[in-house]
Amino acid sequence: MAGMDAAALKSIQAPLKARYTDDPAAALITLTADGQLDGTGIACRVRTARAISEAGLHPATGGDGSQLCSGDMLLEALVACAGVTLRAVATALGLEVAGRVHAAGDLDFRGTLGVDKQAPVGFREIRLHFELDTTAGPGDVATLLKLTERYCVVLQTLSHSPATSVRVEVTERDQQ
Repeated sequence: MAGMDAAALKSIQAPLKARYTDDPAAALITLTADGQLDGTGIACRVRTARAISEAGLHPATGGDGSQLCSGDMLLEALVACAGVTLRAVATALGLEVAGRVHAAGDLDFRGTLGVDKQAPVGFREIRLHFELDTTAGPGDVATLLKLTERYCVVLQTLSHSPATSVRVEVTERDQQ
């Protein structure tokens, strides 16, 4: 998508928008992620579209720091999604925008480790911050931010938690 302008973006998205308007079910797609637990140590190998990432314990919970922390991965997904969304919205609005996207989240590892049953497990707060280099005026920047927030899949998912279910299947191993 290098060098894409608003007209090119619209020409790519127009038939998709028309299809989804005519056939809403066509817009419902299930994304998946898979992990492999057969590695060594306390780790999970996750296959992504481009590579295999190995997630492990954060040093604050006993990890050695050599593997990805799933909390970091969540923030990285937020930064990636927000950055891509902001660039797409800027392109659609005809705005030149560069800069950086940051995400920070606060965790209390007492909850994760079961040290304090009152301490939450998971992020207490997540902050998303954009540092923009643009000649766009304050009104355009406000619109850019509003639309980025509205259309960022990861941000909206975090802000409005969907119904989530967990299930397990057990495969019996041969007893030796």
